[in-house]
Amino acid sequence: MLTRLDHVGIACRHLDATIALYESAFGLTVASIEVNDAQGVREAMLHVADGPAGASYVQLLEPTGPDTPVGRFLERRGEGIHHVGYGVANITAALASIGASGIRLIDERPRHGSMGASIAFLHPADLGGVLTELVQAPQ
Repeated sequence: MLTRLDHVGIACRHLDATIALYESAFGLTVASIEVNDAQGVREAMLHVADGPAGASYVQLLEPTGPDTPVGRFLERRGEGIHHVGYGVANITAALASIGASGIRLIDERPRHGSMGASIAFLHPADLGGVLTELVQAPQ
């Protein structure tokens, strides 16, 4: 069902400074910068590598305000890993299968994600404390 590690989401306070850090430390390049008002973030996808199942990224997340999910995360835990995103070929089928296994779905239906992808989140309490995102690349 999972096709690849799509990205690791990292919460940060200052997106531009964190982009510069990842560019200089690892030689990563920015694939996209977007504002996702529905999720309350300004985000950057930094390209890591290409594989047979698709590309992998580091996703940097800066909250657009303190009362957003990432804003609350930063207040509680500080900067660091926010979630892990896995690629899937068919997000609707993956949600049905995972939901039937007893894992709670934060999103019962896909929503709009970075770079035109369809995404859905799974409850961290059912996955060892890890907020998990499913990602279906745009067709």
